[in-house]
Amino acid sequence: MASKPLTGAPSSMVGDNGRKAISTPNDRGVVGSRPPSMESSNSQPSAPVKRKSVYENVMAQFDKAADLMHLDANIRKILAKTENEISVNFPVKMHTGQVEMFTGYRIQHNDALGPFKGGLRYHPSVDRDEVRALAAWMTWKAAIAEIPFGGAKGGLQIDPSDYSAAELERITRRFAYALGDNIGPEYDIPAPDVNTNSQIMAWIQDTYLSTISPHERHRNIHVVTGKPVVSGGSLGRDKATGQGVVFTIEQWAEHREVSLEGATFIVQGFGNVGSWASRLLTQLGAKLIAVEDATGGIRNRDGINPDDLLEYVHTHGGVRKYPKGEFVDHIMFLRTEADVFIPAALGNQITAETAPWLNVRLVAEGANGPTTPEGDAVLQQRGIDVIPDILCNTGGVIVSYFEGLQNKRKEFWDLEEVDRKLRKKITSAYKRVYDVATEKKTDWRTAAYIVALSRLEMVYKDRGIFP
Repeated sequence: MASKPLTGAPSSMVGDNGRKAISTPNDRGVVGSRPPSMESSNSQPSAPVKRKSVYENVMAQFDKAADLMHLDANIRKILAKTENEISVNFPVKMHTGQVEMFTGYRIQHNDALGPFKGGLRYHPSVDRDEVRALAAWMTWKAAIAEIPFGGAKGGLQIDPSDYSAAELERITRRFAYALGDNIGPEYDIPAPDVNTNSQIMAWIQDTYLSTISPHERHRNIHVVTGKPVVSGGSLGRDKATGQGVVFTIEQWAEHREVSLEGATFIVQGFGNVGSWASRLLTQLGAKLIAVEDATGGIRNRDGINPDDLLEYVHTHGGVRKYPKGEFVDHIMFLRTEADVFIPAALGNQITAETAPWLNVRLVAEGANGPTTPEGDAVLQQRGIDVIPDILCNTGGVIVSYFEGLQNKRKEFWDLEEVDRKLRKKITSAYKRVYDVATEKKTDWRTAAYIVALSRLEMVYKDRGIFP
């Protein structure tokens, strides 16, 4: 069938309870209208509502899927808890000669399918609750993608920009040393995440290998993934998450019988995921028209060159004041009319308050947990399609799996082979979620959870519970 242009009001994905867009653009250029409680001029101020933690949001999503699929009660108890929660406190000498104490986390959610796997992030917001949620998401991602990994996550509550490169290396190496046997190539395999990169992974790899017998070192280089290529990393790992986001958007466009040629999109966060997704989607003929990061937002309805913007960001530290776009604040950015929105920053960006502002047809979640359950409900009501994070951004963990395979086999795959295998894996995962959403007549996030939980349930039923 001929592809249709991405125009008009959003419509719901197959399985989203059959709901369509419920209104036309209002005078502010936003598709949909606010819930009555937000529009009433006679409403009285209500008491502040306690915001749910990230982990509470994860559990709300988990419970919804578990209820719908009638997950075995005993297995539900297991999956609702983390297996291990490691917290380490360690000293590092700064360039001033003063000692600073740091607290690091590594939370291991579940390893029924294979070794724990998940990134390490360096960010001021890192705490036990956030890492616990991220670890659970990793479990679901690996299960959806059908790769032999469990879920884990970790990090440090620091702002890397506060430290010199030499200090950051000492902090990273001391963190790896403090974790000790809590990580290992067949036990728990870290990877890059927010504010960490291949250099951080190389320092962790070297520190870990220095603690084991010289005879074993070359057999353990896959203690981390996302390494520099010269240290055993895989081609395509740097763009893997962004590439996976684009592959899922392509699948969505195919199912919707629409063309990405000339489609418009906006991106929140212009780090690794956001910048790669922008560059790759632009190569398909789509047009980037607005970007927001921690420094501010910019918009150009005639199009923004993502390569040029990335060069500017590397030089100036953010997108703010990019000379080829007009300034937009956070609300103006979210209200920008476009076909696709890629949230690729931190979590809890699409809420009950902000979801009514979106004027897009698809939300492709490049970030982990960008949408709260309340925000999800608004998107579903308004008929805006969502490719959930645990499906959309699995490209990173899939290519991490490929990296580990290459290390074990002492092979080196070219970029074409990596991309081909990634497309095959993520397309299969997309279709599994599509089928469950259609069969269960549910939203795509719940369908993705059901796919993951069903695989884990099968494993536990086959093995039984020790003793």
